[in-house]
Amino acid sequence: MNGDETAVRRFFMRNREKRGLDALLLAMVAQAEGDGKTAIVKAEKAHKLLNRPVMTNLLVAQAAEMKGNRELAEERYKALLSDNRSRFVAVQGLIRSKLDQGDKDKARALAAKALEMQPAHEATQNTLLQLQTEAEDWGGARKTLLLKKTSGSLPRDVWRRRDAILALQDADKLAAQGELQRAREAAIEANRLSPDLIPAAVAAAQALSAQGKGSYATKAIKRAWKAQPHPDLAAAFAAIEKDETPIQRKTRFEKLLRMHPDAAETKLLRAELLITAEDFPGARRALGDLYESDPTVRALTIMAAIERGEGADDAVVRGWLARALTAKRGPQWVCSKCQHVHASWQAVCDNCGAFDTLEWRDAPDSTGPSSTQTELLPLIVGSLPKPVETPDAVVEGDIVESADTENKSA
Repeated sequence: MNGDETAVRRFFMRNREKRGLDALLLAMVAQAEGDGKTAIVKAEKAHKLLNRPVMTNLLVAQAAEMKGNRELAEERYKALLSDNRSRFVAVQGLIRSKLDQGDKDKARALAAKALEMQPAHEATQNTLLQLQTEAEDWGGARKTLLLKKTSGSLPRDVWRRRDAILALQDADKLAAQGELQRAREAAIEANRLSPDLIPAAVAAAQALSAQGKGSYATKAIKRAWKAQPHPDLAAAFAAIEKDETPIQRKTRFEKLLRMHPDAAETKLLRAELLITAEDFPGARRALGDLYESDPTVRALTIMAAIERGEGADDAVVRGWLARALTAKRGPQWVCSKCQHVHASWQAVCDNCGAFDTLEWRDAPDSTGPSSTQTELLPLIVGSLPKPVETPDAVVEGDIVESADTENKSA
C-alpha cells in the first residue's frame, strides 16, 4: 500500500490519462468545428490532466487565437518558447499576434528571429520580406530575397529583377539622405542586375551622366529600349545631351527609333521630334493613322500641334484638344494585382501594398459616354478638319444646295 507503484496508483493514473486524452480529443474536434470557446475549455482540462505541456499549450494558444483571445494566446505561446520542439511555432504565433495589434516593428524582429531558426521556411521568408519592404528596410529585404533564392523558393531571374528593384529603392533612399555617390552606385547596380527594368535604366543613365559617362548612359537606355520602348527612357536619353539643336536630337534619336519602327511609342516619339524641328508635314507622316487606330490623349494632342504648326484655324486645333479630353490615356503603370493606376512607377503598389506588380500597359477601359457630356465639346469649341470631297460628292452637294435654294425662293 505504501510503495511507489501500486495497482491503485496505476489505476488512477490510467484513468487520469484517459480523461485527459478524451478532453484533448474534444478540444481538437471543437477547434476543427470552429468552436473556439469549447476548444479552450477542453484544452485547459487536458492541460491539467496530462503531463504534456507542449501539446496542450499549443492547443490552448491556437484555440484562443481563433476565438480572438489575444492575451491568452500570447501567454501560452510564450510558455512554448522554453521548449526547443515548440519554439519556432511559438514565435510564429507571436508574429501573428503582433500583426493583429498593428505592431509591425516587433513582428519584423520576431520574423527575423524565426528565420534564424528555420532559414528555408518560405512563409516566414515572405512575411519578413513584406514587413521589410513596408518599413523601407531595403538592405534587410535584399538579404531576405537572397535567402529565398538560395533556399530554392525563388527562380534566379525573378530574384535578379526584384533585387534590382530593392537596389533602386535603396538608391532613392540614399539620395534623399544626401549620399549621392552611394545612391549612384546603387542605381548602376540595379541596372546591372536587370538591364530591361525601365526605372533602373533611367536611374542608371542619370547616374552615369552625372559621372560624365554619357556613352555608358546611352548603352543603358538602348538595352532597356530594345526590351520595351517607353517615354521615360526617351526623356532620359534626351537628357544625356542637353545642348543640342532639334535637328541634332532627331538624328541622335534615330538609333532608338530604328529598333522598333512599328511600335506606337516610336511613331509618337518621332512625330514629337519632328514637331520640335518644325517639320509638321513630316510629323503627320510619322504619326500615320495612329490618331484613328489608337486615339489616345497623346496622339490627339500631337495632331493638335501639327494642325497649329500648319496654320489651321483655331477651331480645328480646339476640336482636336476637345476630342483628347474623352480619349483613353494610353499605356500607364497598372498594378497587376488590384488594377490600380499609378502616375509613376513604384516598387510597392499604393493601393494594395503588393511588391513588384506594376506593369506598363493599357489601364482597364474607362472610356464611354460621360455624365457631363464632354463628348459634345468638339462641336461646341471647334471642329475637326472635314474629309476631302470627291468630285461626285461635290456635284451631289451642288445639286442639293441648288434644290434647297429653289425651295427657299418658292
